[in-house]
Amino acid sequence: MSLSPSSPPLTQPPDHHPRKPDTACPPGAIDCHIHLFGPAAQYPFHPDSRYVSEDALPEMHMHLQDTLGLAGAVVVSGGGYGTNTTHLSHVLERHPGRFKGVALLPADVTRAELRRLDALGVRGARFVSPGHRGALPRLDPRMASLVADLGWHVQFYPFGDDLLTFADALLALPNSAIVLDHFAALPASGGETQPAFLRLLELLDTGRFWAKLSGPMRCTTGEFPYEEVTPLAQALVRAAPHRLVWGTDWPHVNMNGRGMPNDGDLFDLLARWVPDAAVRQRILVDNPRALYGPFGP
Repeated sequence: MSLSPSSPPLTQPPDHHPRKPDTACPPGAIDCHIHLFGPAAQYPFHPDSRYVSEDALPEMHMHLQDTLGLAGAVVVSGGGYGTNTTHLSHVLERHPGRFKGVALLPADVTRAELRRLDALGVRGARFVSPGHRGALPRLDPRMASLVADLGWHVQFYPFGDDLLTFADALLALPNSAIVLDHFAALPASGGETQPAFLRLLELLDTGRFWAKLSGPMRCTTGEFPYEEVTPLAQALVRAAPHRLVWGTDWPHVNMNGRGMPNDGDLFDLLARWVPDAAVRQRILVDNPRALYGPFGP
C-alpha cells in the first residue's frame, strides 16, 4: 500500500502468529467485535479516516477463529470506510453463517437498503459519540427507529466518561437492545466507583443494555494484560453475566507506539476476568446468539 505525505498513518498490523490459548474454548463461541479491511485496491479507505490498514481479510480472521476455537464473528464497521457498507456487504455475501454484521449507516439510508442488509446478516447500527473523529454517524433517533423496525440493536461507542451525557438519550431510543462498545470506553483508571461505571451498572440493570468485554486497550494506556481493566471486567461479570459478550477487536487498529497483543493471550485473559467456565459459556456462546441470532450454515 503506497501512502501520500497527507495520508493518515498506517496502523500497526496484528500479530500474525496467534497462539493456541491455554483456556478451553466452548463449542460455538463467537468473537463479537472485529473489523475487516481489503483488498485495498478494491476497497479504498475513506479520506477522513484517521488510519489506514494493511489487508485484514475474512480468511485471515477465519484462521484466527480456527486457532482460538471460535465458530464465527461479528464484523463491526470501523471508521476506515466511513458509512460505505459495500465492503461489509461483500464479506457477508461471501461468508454466510460465519459472520454477522453491525453497520455504520449513511444518514440517507433507505428502508429498502436496510432490508437488503438485514437479509445479509446485519443485526445492528453503530453510532459514536463526538469524541471520536472521522466521518462517522452520531446518535440519530430517526435512524435508530428505522432499524428498530427490523429488530436491530443500536451499538454505541462512547468516549471517556460521556456515557453519563448520553445515557438518557440512549434510554429514550425505541430499540430493545443497546450494546456499548469496549467496556463503554470509560477510563479504567477511574475504577469501580467512578460515576460513569456506576451508571453503566444501572443501565445493565434495565435489561436493555449490553456491554462488550472487548478492546481493553481502549480503556487504559497500560500494556497487556491491562491490569487497570481487570477489576472492571470482574465487576461486570458479577453484576450482569447475562448482558455481556466478548470480542477480540482484531486487528487492533490505532495501536501505533504500543505493544501489540497476541490474540491467544487476549483469549486467555478472559479466563482471568471470568474464571467460571459455565459463565464463559454464557458470554461466548449463548449471549451472542441472543443478540445476533444463529450462526452456522
